[in-house]
Amino acid sequence: MRITAIDIDRLRLPLEPPFNAAWDPVPRRFFEASIVRVYTDEGLVGIGSGDTMDGFERYAELFLGRDPLPIARHARTLETLAFHAGRYWPLEAALWDLLGKAAGLPVAALLGGARERLPAYASLGELRPPEQRAQDALALLEQGFRAVKVRIAPERLEEGLTTVSAIRAAAGERLEVIVDLNQWWRMPGDERQRLDPAAARRALVRLREQGVLWVEEPLPGADLTGMAALRAASGVRIGGGEMARSFEELAQALERDALDVYQPDAVLALGISGARTLAELALRRGRWFTPHTWTNGIGLLANLHLCAGVGGGPLLELPHDPPSWTAQRRDFMLAVPLAVDAEGMLRVPSAPGLGVELDEDVVSFYAVDRRHASGR
Repeated sequence: MRITAIDIDRLRLPLEPPFNAAWDPVPRRFFEASIVRVYTDEGLVGIGSGDTMDGFERYAELFLGRDPLPIARHARTLETLAFHAGRYWPLEAALWDLLGKAAGLPVAALLGGARERLPAYASLGELRPPEQRAQDALALLEQGFRAVKVRIAPERLEEGLTTVSAIRAAAGERLEVIVDLNQWWRMPGDERQRLDPAAARRALVRLREQGVLWVEEPLPGADLTGMAALRAASGVRIGGGEMARSFEELAQALERDALDVYQPDAVLALGISGARTLAELALRRGRWFTPHTWTNGIGLLANLHLCAGVGGGPLLELPHDPPSWTAQRRDFMLAVPLAVDAEGMLRVPSAPGLGVELDEDVVSFYAVDRRHASGR
């Protein structure tokens, strides 16, 4: 089998009303998604998505004409590109999709097949008043969720802590609460003041009183010493690593025991191959592995297969914050959006590969650019 062509479709979905992501300094008026399709001379097509794939055309020749199935070799090539150019991990997801289709198995089965489904937590994206978040929590319980992640803006710390208290008061012990401080990395143009280690420690002590399951990114990712000290002093589980630039970055975090919860996103950070290795190491040390999933339904599927395949958890992130962020927005390119069942579970698709089923009419309607690379 040989790769004959690689297509990248850039889709743009208008958002009205805009989505006010807590981690973004400007409202999102469009949701962009790049869909990668890898074509072969045997008729199989692999599909991936996640990061933008900007500039990939310069490097397409590194993959065209080659056998798509030796994924370890391709992953090493993508690691070199991540250093020199961009995060092209959606291509690797498409190659795993191809491998699953060639083998007639779901990707999760190829990765170990440890689980067939995972409980999902509703990952909230906006900052809303405490009383509104309390009502949101009750609605999530009705939908089957048993865990929720709420954002706390460091510059609005007291409001955020009050929000956690309001959710706990409304839902009691029926709902696990996770908190994200979003301090590991920054969006472009984000110059907002962040919590220093002392302030972060005081915040975590108060969150411990609310019985939070874990706190994400309480400090910048470069401060592994501070992260390790913070988790030891606070008694609260610490998570991070969703946008790690390299495998070595999180391997060092593991070596220094800086985190309890490892969260690299397979289509933004380490790829499925690298994240699987990291997950195996973390799980053997008794740490949790549950990847970040805030891209779109295709990226979510890649991370679902990864987490279920290696036996990660105990929960998987599901971006869900209606009415501003819904399955219809997140998965607009899919024929059927992903959703939890009545028990709050996400089930791994049984179809070979990642189980991606595109709505081709929607893809064509929202496509604003197509980049095509083919072999000679």
